[in-house]
Amino acid sequence: MSPMTESSIPHRLSLCADDWVQVRSKEEILSTLDQNGRLEQMPFMPEMFQFCGKTFRVGKRAHKTCDPVNGLQSRRLPDAVHLEGLRCDGSAHAGCQAGCLIFWKEAWLKSVDGPGASASPVTKPANQPQAKGCSEGEVLRGTIAVEQPVGVEEPIYVCQATQVAAATTPLPWYDVKQYIEDYRSGNVTIFQMVSAWVFWTYHNLCGVGLGLGSAMRWAYDACMKAVGGSPYPWRIGRIPKGSRTPACKLDVQEGETVRIKDYQEILETLDEDWKNRGLYFDAEMVPYTNGTYKVLKRVNRIIDEKTGKMLNFKNECLILDEVVCQARYAKCRKLCPRAYYLYWREIWVEKVSGAKDSTKGKQAQA
Repeated sequence: MSPMTESSIPHRLSLCADDWVQVRSKEEILSTLDQNGRLEQMPFMPEMFQFCGKTFRVGKRAHKTCDPVNGLQSRRLPDAVHLEGLRCDGSAHAGCQAGCLIFWKEAWLKSVDGPGASASPVTKPANQPQAKGCSEGEVLRGTIAVEQPVGVEEPIYVCQATQVAAATTPLPWYDVKQYIEDYRSGNVTIFQMVSAWVFWTYHNLCGVGLGLGSAMRWAYDACMKAVGGSPYPWRIGRIPKGSRTPACKLDVQEGETVRIKDYQEILETLDEDWKNRGLYFDAEMVPYTNGTYKVLKRVNRIIDEKTGKMLNFKNECLILDEVVCQARYAKCRKLCPRAYYLYWREIWVEKVSGAKDSTKGKQAQA
């Protein structure tokens, strides 16, 4: 490794959506990391080395994010972005299949003018001490927790998802500056922002206890049906709490096309906690109902973000191409750019022979 000085690499580029960047060389990135392979508590994961030296477009500025296993509140993350389409493949984390969108600290990137442009080389200032940095081996070792809990034999994994709380600070939902940055960074449009707040206001009015909730939800559905929008996303499942929920095995495989069932059909498979066999059906999934999508993978193992343990699913679920959480209906983490993949039970979809992907997924993200 050829260490560089800490001062030779800027930690803030003020990047916005659609900007072009080049991922720094392995040597440059290693020089920014501590001996645990982290920068400001955010790990640089071994899965990210494959992108070094390559050019990508910024998908969204990751100035805020969510940490759902530790609470509903949004979290502030300084000087970071998500690059378009770059997700963790889990290869250094025992094949975790969560496919999380990767956080890129701006210190790991260089601004460039376009997809074919090259970044200016970083020159080392004279008479500056060298940064200690980190080795590639230390980055790999950093994927396993140094201190294992007493009595726990299986590995405790460390990744960006398990370190969100450590790398961020609380961000109250009422902090107006975050929404200004959502817009100025290009993360969202004015229409998306206004739509999110109009819905939340409407949702609160539905629940104030004036006896108008049912009528307002009916009116919402009627209006959305007329304009081709999504139905009211907060409906209670039809199966009594504590009762066994149904299952279905279709054996759909990666690359096949499925149609997501109508929301009312899905409600028949959910209990009053919005769950089917322990898997939660989130309101963010509703806009994708009635659409057709390609199966990206079958999921049976992911890292538990809270404990770092590998979770093995009793019942496999599906993730679908471009079907992600957009945080439109959340209050505390509204418009979060993290874009989690949403998990689907096979009973919520049906096979489609020879069908093409619908445009509904792209419209849902517009």
